[in-house]
Amino acid sequence: MSLATKYSPSEVEEKWYKHWLEAGYFHATPNKNKKPYCIVIPPPNVTGVLHMGHMLNNTIQDVLIRKARMEGKEACWVPGTDHASIATEAKVVAMLREKGIKKSSLSRDAFLEYAWEWKEKYGGIILEQLKKLGASCDWDRTSFTMDPDYYQSVIRVFIDLYNKGYIYRGLRMINWDCEAKTALSNEEVLYKEEGEKSVLYSVRYKIKDTDEYMVIATQRPETIMGDVAIAVNPADERYKNLIGKKVLVPFIHREIPIIADSYVDPAFGTGCLKVTPAHDINDYEIGLRHSLPVIDTLSEDGTLNEKCELPKFIGKDRFAVRKEIVKDLREAGNLVKEEEFITRIGRSERTNTVVEPKLSLQWFIKMKEISVRAKDAVENDEIKLYPAKFKNTYRHWMENVRDWCISRQLWWGHRIPAWYAPDGTFAVAETREEAFKILQSKISNLKSEEINQDPDVLDTWASSWLWPIEVFKGFKDYDFKTGKIDVSKNADLSYFYPTSVLVTAPEILFFWVARMIIAGYEYLDKKPFSDVYLTGIVRDKQGRKMSKSLGNSPDPLMLMEKYGADGVRTGMLFSSPAGNDLLFDEKLCEQGRNFNNKIWNAFRLVKGWNTENSAQSEENKIAIEWFESKINQSMAELNDHFSKYRLSDALMCVYKLVWDDFCAWYLEIIKPEFGKPIDQKTYNQTIAFFEDILKVLHPFIPFITEELWGELKPRAEKENIIVASWPLAGQPNTALLTEVQTAFEAVTQIRNVRSSKGLSPKEALTVYSPTKTSAVFNSLVTKLANIKEIGVADSTIQSATSFLVGTQEFFIPLQGKMDVAKEQEEIRKDLDYHKGFLSSVIKKLSNEKFVNGAPPQVIELERKKQADAESKIKSLEERLASLE
Repeated sequence: MSLATKYSPSEVEEKWYKHWLEAGYFHATPNKNKKPYCIVIPPPNVTGVLHMGHMLNNTIQDVLIRKARMEGKEACWVPGTDHASIATEAKVVAMLREKGIKKSSLSRDAFLEYAWEWKEKYGGIILEQLKKLGASCDWDRTSFTMDPDYYQSVIRVFIDLYNKGYIYRGLRMINWDCEAKTALSNEEVLYKEEGEKSVLYSVRYKIKDTDEYMVIATQRPETIMGDVAIAVNPADERYKNLIGKKVLVPFIHREIPIIADSYVDPAFGTGCLKVTPAHDINDYEIGLRHSLPVIDTLSEDGTLNEKCELPKFIGKDRFAVRKEIVKDLREAGNLVKEEEFITRIGRSERTNTVVEPKLSLQWFIKMKEISVRAKDAVENDEIKLYPAKFKNTYRHWMENVRDWCISRQLWWGHRIPAWYAPDGTFAVAETREEAFKILQSKISNLKSEEINQDPDVLDTWASSWLWPIEVFKGFKDYDFKTGKIDVSKNADLSYFYPTSVLVTAPEILFFWVARMIIAGYEYLDKKPFSDVYLTGIVRDKQGRKMSKSLGNSPDPLMLMEKYGADGVRTGMLFSSPAGNDLLFDEKLCEQGRNFNNKIWNAFRLVKGWNTENSAQSEENKIAIEWFESKINQSMAELNDHFSKYRLSDALMCVYKLVWDDFCAWYLEIIKPEFGKPIDQKTYNQTIAFFEDILKVLHPFIPFITEELWGELKPRAEKENIIVASWPLAGQPNTALLTEVQTAFEAVTQIRNVRSSKGLSPKEALTVYSPTKTSAVFNSLVTKLANIKEIGVADSTIQSATSFLVGTQEFFIPLQGKMDVAKEQEEIRKDLDYHKGFLSSVIKKLSNEKFVNGAPPQVIELERKKQADAESKIKSLEERLASLE
């Protein structure tokens, strides 16, 4: 049938994705006759919509899974979404606000009804968008971190870790998000690389019963009312006489002691530190050492409370109070100095609000002991990180791991399975009934209705760290007695776990990757994956991170509509080396679209030829043998790139094979004269080559390859390229590859001569060389460069121009076809260049220090340069003489 002159992505993409789904190609099941290959998707937030980072990450996963499927492996790519506690609750609260409903006016159950309603309406958007990209996920296995089974598993793991002594409840200094009104783990606090501007305020504190003052430098004057001491370094001579005395807190005149503590840096600020244990982790530690009280002047929403003792500030935001109190200090004469400086300010990973250190009763996981095997697994390369540079980052974090705060003050999420009696006694259990039995054994007269469940939920990462296990329903075969999962009872888990590779972003190496490794060893004694491929950040062409606020993040769906999914996939991979940031330019997608059009047009060219059972020409035989070797050479290179997760290099390898080798050279050699047929044998082999090309292209550009595969020749119903066999790399004929490459270089040079001399491509030329050329060379150059004769002659040929291929010189007689004076001028310029080059080489070889110090191979290379330059100069001089 006649193929359209232009490739129409939208029609093709919808048709083939529907076909793949209906044919069940994406679904995988345990198969003892196949090797498993499994990837679990980093579950996007249920609040999410497709952005450029998703495009990159999921394109890479799809490339890997499609290749594995073609290699005959049982390829399983498990999709799903994360409930995203903070982000989702914020979305639901915003939705309710639009309806005039306050969260505080709702019961927990009523709020969760709204949350589930929101999730069902919007939660699957991003997965549907991934289908547009061509993601070949096993959609039958789609998971959600709050599915009933998954929810139960998270609760059971909490109970297990509590019973093992890993989980505890304690009053600790934690990170507090005032906007989301929840605790954060240390890993959820981000700092800008370049730091942020801040002001150091020098404030006077009056020393009691004197007219003297101490000057204290602080970044946070709004916390002054929570001060409980002034600390100085015991070795600081300036303040030794003041230790033990008292000062008055500005405005409220509370008496606080001057204490000595070695933590204080005498060189920072004035060398005096205001100690506010409720609002700084280091101050808290000082407070513990000196048995100081804790005065928390901030409410959960970041406003000041009644403990600040100043009615005018109560209920006002911390940063508004900062401005006011600075003004008041200035007016009272107590503000000595203000200095701007750059410092690190912690911000919430979710809301970007400035994080507040807060003393709070929270749930924690002891991380030191449980992390040991996870640290060793990466250290010993049982799990390999790509690129390997992240191994050092991982090691540093694991060696300095701190207890993980896992409780969050939210309603949407996995509710902590702890129940409290009125006196504060608590029990950890899976159900209320079980908890009551435990508590009743401690409090005999306790009634069931008197116990209440902890209102907090778990950190989102405390559920997603089970992802590679629970997507296969792993914990349904969990044994509370052993604290392990019985893999023998779960065919899916037994077959697909450990998974093959995880593709994710470096910024969640600790949030998620490390914790999945911890969980894998804790519950299965196995790693969760063998390899971790870490992608870079997608930035714009100016190097800026893409964001809505900058307006530099294109809509992926619009890009796919404009360039086709295959064009965008190709564009994303053209410049995405593992672990390095991708500088995205829409022109890359345009290049991807052009590549698709190139393949489409090459296919139309080949299918447009008529055939006949005639003898095969010599150049066609050479072309076939050469391209077969070229495919074998490229396959070895391609497989090597895949083994090292160099997907950008892998794509470029295939790109060059198609664009340069197949289209620019192979088809040019075998293309019959206009209106004439091609011999059947060459045609059949060309179709076979096209099949192999489509196969290696398929993981990168699945839609157009499936379309052309079906057009290439008649196929059986389920004989699709998605399940075609991946080509095997044979042994290339390297001698032939070198010989043909020499011929191609000669053709390029001859074409350059025609262009520079204004010679018509239709005019047949004669070429001479001092040495005889091979039959392969002669056959290809004769056809591709329109050469009537390739003879043997030296440089005494009159009125000839020359060119070099390697070290071999060639001459083209141009009697009556060239401007002699102009040719002489060009030769003289060439001579001057080569004489200058020779002079620099001779100077280097005359340098005794260089000759004595350089390795033998370097000296040999310089001497070869000298010989080549001398040979070239001699040849140019002879040519110049022949023109005079």
